[in-house]
Formats: sequence, structure tokens, C-alpha cells
Amino acid sequence: MRIGMLTSGGDCQSLNATMRGVAKTLYENVEDVTIYGFLDGYKGLMYGEYRKMSSRDFSGILTEGGTILGTSRQPFKLMKMPDTDGKDKVQLMKSTYKRLKLDCLVMLGGNGSHKTANLLREEGLNVVTLPKTIDNDLWGTDMTFGFQSAVNIATNAIDCIHTTAASHGRVFIVEVMGHKAGWLTLHAGISGGADIILIPEIPYNIKYVVDAITKRKKQGKRFTILAVAEGALSVDDAALSKKEFKAKRKDWQYPSISYEVAHQIQDLTGEEVRITVPGHTQRGGEPCPYDRVLSTRLGAAAAEMIIRGEFGYMAGIRNNQIVSVPLDEVAGKLKTVNPDNPIIKEAKLIGIRFGDEPIKKN
Repeated sequence: MRIGMLTSGGDCQSLNATMRGVAKTLYENVEDVTIYGFLDGYKGLMYGEYRKMSSRDFSGILTEGGTILGTSRQPFKLMKMPDTDGKDKVQLMKSTYKRLKLDCLVMLGGNGSHKTANLLREEGLNVVTLPKTIDNDLWGTDMTFGFQSAVNIATNAIDCIHTTAASHGRVFIVEVMGHKAGWLTLHAGISGGADIILIPEIPYNIKYVVDAITKRKKQGKRFTILAVAEGALSVDDAALSKKEFKAKRKDWQYPSISYEVAHQIQDLTGEEVRITVPGHTQRGGEPCPYDRVLSTRLGAAAAEMIIRGEFGYMAGIRNNQIVSVPLDEVAGKLKTVNPDNPIIKEAKLIGIRFGDEPIKKN
């Protein structure tokens, strides 16, 4: 059996743990296995840049962050366009697959990477995928590996801010990753004890945000902590068309949304506001125990699919059970936070504000 393997898109914790789960299951259950690891994602598949792996390569990497194969972003919208030498990228990938006589390509990636995986499936390649993203926004699975590790890091950032915010009596904004989906900010915000959480799926009214801060001060609370997703939107911005929004951001004076929110809060309250951006630390470090278990389970399940000859699926998890999700159902679909999700209701019940409702007087 000849298997190709690659990691695509932004890195995260537990990529190595997942590859290990796939490889160890194959080595344990198939008599003759050769695994080719493509370097730097789809780029390696295009240009035939790979390593012939051995079982030793997958030993000792359960706790290692990053990816031993390297990764790169290859936007799906550019996949059908020729490369700089005028060559067809899809044909290049198919050629490498056929030249190595692969039985299956294993791809670990997020949303855009799954679109490309589905394209290769449509082109006749045997593909099995695994759900990688700290955003937890892949459709078809309750959880993606890397998410919980990122939650832990973002939560720690908020935890650390608590003491300095309380000491100085300041408003603090912690900007968390997530352009289109607010899962990471939501979970880190709740677990870190943020007072206000702003996510892309719930447009905020800055007046309601300011009112929440003012109410806390009147209650004798010295500080307020906001967890703000990098893709958070005001109600005004959410009402703009895509073209209008793009035009507005072209002349934007702020490096990110958190700085605009901070400026508005300072202008409207006179409060001192500080911003902390954990940034790429949220992708780094070793995977947490939860992710190690999830990656091992998903990796083993993906290998089982290969052994059974079940191709064109993503290994996911629903209700703590491993499931096979058709790639054509996953590709192009984003799993965002439903504003009516019970977790939002429960957060509001304990007093967390999302900037979407006026503050009740009591």
C-alpha cells in the first residue's frame, strides 16, 4: 500500500499527533506500507517534493507542535490558475500522485484545503482528510484538532490579564484569532472570565458595549475585560455590502478591530484601555491532552477508511463518536456560531455581554 500525506494551510498544534495516529495504525495493520510525506502542503504534491517516511519518523511526535512536513497556504481560488511557469496546478498534483502510484492521499487541513481535496476527489484521486483548524469552523465535525489547545492558550492570555487589569483599574481587550467564526473567542472568553465577548456572528453596538463597562464601574468593579475576535463586526459594518465594507477598510486607520473598539471606548468613557494580541502563539506550542486523544482517534479512523477502501471522506467526530463525512458535504461550508446556540444563552445568563442588547436596569 502506497500512501501520500500532507499538511495544508495554517499550522496548529496536533498535526504531528494526527499524522502519527494514521501512520501507526497503518504500520500496525497493513503488512506492506510506504508513506510519502509531501513537503509544505499541496506545493510539495505539485512539484514532487517529498520524503519517503519510515515508522521512526512518526515516533516521539505525539507531543510535538507544528508539522514535521511543513505547510503552506495554497488558496483554492488560485488552484485552477496556472503557476508562474504556466503549468496547470491540478494536473501537476495528479501527475505526482500517479507517478508515485499512490493508493490514497491523506490531507490534514482546514476549509480551503478541503475544497482542494474535494477537487482532487472529483478528478479521480483517492482522498481521505482530517479536520485541522484552531477555529473549529469545519462543517461536519463537532470538534477540530488544534482548537482546544488554542483555547487553552487564549484563555491563559485572559487569565494573565486579570491581575494587571485589576491592579490598574483598566479596561483590557484581548484579541483572539477568528476572522469568520467566533468559536475560539467564545470558549476562551467564557473560560477566561471575560465580561464582554465580541464575535463575528453577533454584530455589536458600541453603545451597548460602553453601557456594560459603565454599569460595572457603578457596581464598584475596577476593571473590565473584553475578548474580541479579530473578525468582530459592529452593527454598522455588518449592514454594509461586501464592496462597501472593503472600501471602508481600505482607508481604515486601525491595525485591527480591537484598536477601533479601544479608541471608541476611550472617547465615550474616558477610561484607560489597553490591548493584548496573543497572535500566533495561539497556533504554537505542544498539543493539549484533549487534542492528543482526539488526533489519535481521528488518525486511527482515517487509516481504517484507507484499509477498507473508503475514499472521499473526512474523519470527524459527532457526539463523541467518530464519523465519516463525505468531502462534497464538507467543502465550501463554514460552521459558525449560531446566535441562538445554548452556550450564548448560558453566557448571557451569568452576565456576559455580547454588545447586541441594551443593558437592563436593575
